[in-house]
Amino acid sequence: MSDKKEISELELLLIANHIIQDHDDYIEDMRADSVDEKDEVLVFKGHYFLDDNGLPTAQTTAVFNMFKYLAHHLSKEFTIKK
Repeated sequence: MSDKKEISELELLLIANHIIQDHDDYIEDMRADSVDEKDEVLVFKGHYFLDDNGLPTAQTTAVFNMFKYLAHHLSKEFTIKK
């Protein structure tokens, strides 16, 4: 049995975006727009700051790392309410 708290996607996004805004690596307009759960891992998605050709920028790496950070920390604590 899991000790994870069941939470709605909306509640989880509110928590995630609060963490993002308080983080030292926050970039203006960085936010999680959606979350899904795959094999008990939370997967966050949002704007990745790609250039005009759709290629990654330095900000893309920061966003990717932030979403990875959220997945690592929040997946231990929460599961999405079905």
